[in-house]
Amino acid sequence: MMLFHPINRMAPLSELRREVESVLDRFSTGLDRGLWPYTRVFPALNVWEDGECFHVEAEIPGVSMKDLEIYASGNELTIKGQRKVLDGEDLMYHRQERGAGEFVRVLTLPADVNPDKVEATLNDGVLTIVLPKAEAAKMRKISVTTD
Repeated sequence: MMLFHPINRMAPLSELRREVESVLDRFSTGLDRGLWPYTRVFPALNVWEDGECFHVEAEIPGVSMKDLEIYASGNELTIKGQRKVLDGEDLMYHRQERGAGEFVRVLTLPADVNPDKVEATLNDGVLTIVLPKAEAAKMRKISVTTD
């Protein structure tokens, strides 16, 4: 008589989940040591375009406008800033998942922009940048003639 043992088909997935959680915990520990720029991309961006402009939204909670620098040149956008570190003699973190310190994001856009007309606003922790396309980069309708 042969006995069959039920196979736990979920065992490999459970093991994978444990491994992923272990890796994430190690990254989280790195955040506590001030290594946050190396463990994730900050700030998170959304980028899109319409016929006239590129639009960029960046999530930068806790960053004030005075701690922010924005540069546009050619087809590059640079967002540079700093989120202040809370410190004090009586301060003791129990968990620090939000990074602090300096950050830089350099974004290459599909076409050149007009840096003199770039506009940026900061509302509720969301930085919105509107980058008008350079004249040479704008789409133009071409007239077709017949012979």
